[in-house]
Amino acid sequence: MNRRLTDATFLADFAELSAIGATTAGGVDREAATAADGRARDWLRDWFIGHGLQCRVDAVGNVYGCAEIAADAPYVLLGSHLDSQPTSGRFDGAYRSEE
Repeated sequence: MNRRLTDATFLADFAELSAIGATTAGGVDREAATAADGRARDWLRDWFIGHGLQCRVDAVGNVYGCAEIAADAPYVLLGSHLDSQPTSGRFDGAYRSEE
């Protein structure tokens, strides 16, 4: 797959992820260790693999997308969470805007 990341693909991916555990009020309900949380983790794993990243999952279920650019370079880590509070909005943890 390895498609180019654009504003349009970001919004399409975000909409797809937001559909997992979607509520009628427009939010998401993906509490940790629920089926919806598992589907979101599967979605993320598939996204990483589809974009050419190695996917790793640690002993407690954290999902990592890894790309080696330079073998001796230090790691750069970015993170968020896919689970939510029961009444959270779609943007809980998955998106941050700088204004």
